[in-house]
Amino acid sequence: MIKVLKPGLATSVQDLGREGYYHLGIPPSGALDQYALSAANYLVGNPPGAAGLECALVGPELEFQADALVAVCGAQMPALLDGREQRPDTAFAVRAGQVLRFSFPTAGARAYLAVAGGIDVAEVLGSRSTYALGALGGFQGRKLLAGDLLPIGTPTGTGRAGASLPMALRQALGGEVVLRVVPGLYFHRLTEAAAQSFFTEAWTVGSEADRIGYRYKGGSALSFQPREQPFGAGSDPSNIVDSCYPIGSIQVPAGLEPIILHRDAVSGGGYAMIGTLISADLDLIGQMQPNQQARFLRVSLEQALEARRSYKKKLACLARLFS
Repeated sequence: MIKVLKPGLATSVQDLGREGYYHLGIPPSGALDQYALSAANYLVGNPPGAAGLECALVGPELEFQADALVAVCGAQMPALLDGREQRPDTAFAVRAGQVLRFSFPTAGARAYLAVAGGIDVAEVLGSRSTYALGALGGFQGRKLLAGDLLPIGTPTGTGRAGASLPMALRQALGGEVVLRVVPGLYFHRLTEAAAQSFFTEAWTVGSEADRIGYRYKGGSALSFQPREQPFGAGSDPSNIVDSCYPIGSIQVPAGLEPIILHRDAVSGGGYAMIGTLISADLDLIGQMQPNQQARFLRVSLEQALEARRSYKKKLACLARLFS
């Protein structure tokens, strides 16, 4: 068992998500940075989809009630075991009674803690991921609270202390982030000036950013082409007749601030989607801190598919390294 002494800001149990229920209004949830969770799991001998802890911005304080092998990947949020800093992206042993806590992140927003055997909460719809809006999955369907006791599964026995990610497979975090976007169904509704400014101006992450969506501020307001609104759409030019939202889709309510929907987002609504962040860049969103700067880069569908192939090759390298 792991006892939660302090829960941190928004710590939750996550795996790689529950696919196949979005048409019913249940989003995939799962780690916002899928690569980081997979890497941490490989380091301790778990399959990449084992459940771990997603620790956002302010990490938890955890007391281990049994010996364990753990690893932390993702944000540069130093892990301190009984006050001693541990090497990042490296598996280390924890003894019963020891306490693990985290310093504030110097880069990135979410650290992923994997424990050999995984966090052994019950599966809901094939996943242990937390969907807090729906009180579904994870530990009692919510973020962790002080006093929670987290069960640990049976380790495979293949993990070892000292196992470490090579530098070539570690993530580069911090600084201005370039986010690649495929223009969407309603991109043509933007005026020419708005379409240009969206891709040329710098944007900063708003403080409201969370697992549902990331709001970006600081750029020019985006104007839409005038039209007679169709029946069923709202009166604002950014409104449409309700439509499906893919994960990564970008909406701009009232043309003011772009919002990129992430893994806990609703599956549809009445805002025009001017584009979709490519799947290979979704992990980058989850590691952006409030006030961090980004620029949007227009890419073609072919470029997006090539980026996805490159991302999958990187995951395959991880798998081969620890097979």
